[in-house]
Amino acid sequence: MLNVKNLRVEYGRIAGIKNVSFEVPDASIVALIGSNGAGKTTTLRAISGLEKAASGGIEFEGKDITNAEAYKLAAGGIVHVPEGRKIFPTLTVAENLEVAGWTIRRCKKELAARFEKVYELFPRIKERRSQLAGTLSGGEQQMLALGRALVTGGRLMLLDEPSMGLAPVLVDEIFDTIVRINKEGMTVLLVEQNAAEALEIADYAYVLEVGSISLAGPAAVLAADPRVREAYLGI
Repeated sequence: MLNVKNLRVEYGRIAGIKNVSFEVPDASIVALIGSNGAGKTTTLRAISGLEKAASGGIEFEGKDITNAEAYKLAAGGIVHVPEGRKIFPTLTVAENLEVAGWTIRRCKKELAARFEKVYELFPRIKERRSQLAGTLSGGEQQMLALGRALVTGGRLMLLDEPSMGLAPVLVDEIFDTIVRINKEGMTVLLVEQNAAEALEIADYAYVLEVGSISLAGPAAVLAADPRVREAYLGI
């Protein structure tokens, strides 16, 4: 579904990422792990059009999307759930979801069906649909961010640090939800500081170090790799 080839993103004269290449097969969960500052968020932002590539290329479903406008990519099937959730705090839960449905706003029946799917997946969000999003707990805001992504109808979800700042019990719940979303047909590229959780649910994984891919393989294999265990799993 996604093919990133020799991608380089620069901030002035400094390379945020350099020669990054990886693939995300359709219907899979692929994890991108690494330490802070390795370039994980930059990689996702380049894929979703929020950062421009200095060189290299990105293909989505066989089509070159390198440096395409972010709003066109969002309408075309790539949905980005950013680090920190970035929900609209002064809008209600329902209004946040409505914003996400802008591309099908005239198709009321389809929009209602997508809302119902989100409410089925996150009953707590349904209960709070008239509540201002900024008053939700951290876990509920993450549920809303995931729900908002689902309303877009995207086929590839870019998830940046979904467990950040959450209690352990909520982390488990969020990761269970990601697995469920994937089983229902959504392809997922997951950036996650919690490497153990990420590798547990992923099919395949890449390790990003100082802007470059250093290791790659089936997630279970990387989870057993002594280098990964020492550097990222604390074992």
